[in-house]
Amino acid sequence: MFPPYKVKTSGLDKRAKYILLMDIVAADDCRYKFHNSRWMIAGKADPEMPKRMYIHPDSPATGEQWMSKIVSFHKLKLTNNISDKHGFTILNSMHKYQPRFHIARTDSIVDLGWCPFRTFIFKETEFIAVTAYQNEKITQLKIDHNPFAKGFRDNGQGKREKKRIMLNDHHH
Repeated sequence: MFPPYKVKTSGLDKRAKYILLMDIVAADDCRYKFHNSRWMIAGKADPEMPKRMYIHPDSPATGEQWMSKIVSFHKLKLTNNISDKHGFTILNSMHKYQPRFHIARTDSIVDLGWCPFRTFIFKETEFIAVTAYQNEKITQLKIDHNPFAKGFRDNGQGKREKKRIMLNDHHH
């Protein structure tokens, strides 16, 4: 997921073990389109994809360990492929989503359904899932900053081959 979801935790019991998780849920029941440089509702949402909980790979860890660093969910992968076999989070393109962050006080994944936990929702992390960016500036930001977009970066001779090809195709 880019940009990655990052959190700073506080108030945890230093010695207790915690599992940190994320899931991504539909923010509404609409489908969107990008029209005249803005997002607008284009109809009713498609059927929801199967929900997957993403467990932070450092889990379980002590409260002290979690509170000592910024926790990044940069390994969370998104796809629109309903038959995904890699454990990626499956989303519908052109739909609005809300990431949710969960802290579970347990050292066992088996106990996740029964242990004390808190859920945190930050409205500013809401997003519309796309398979192609609707804005050239966003495309360039992702190329420049997303480690997974390396195929679109400078090829070492001061040329951005794929970008130039994409732009040329775009103007025809």
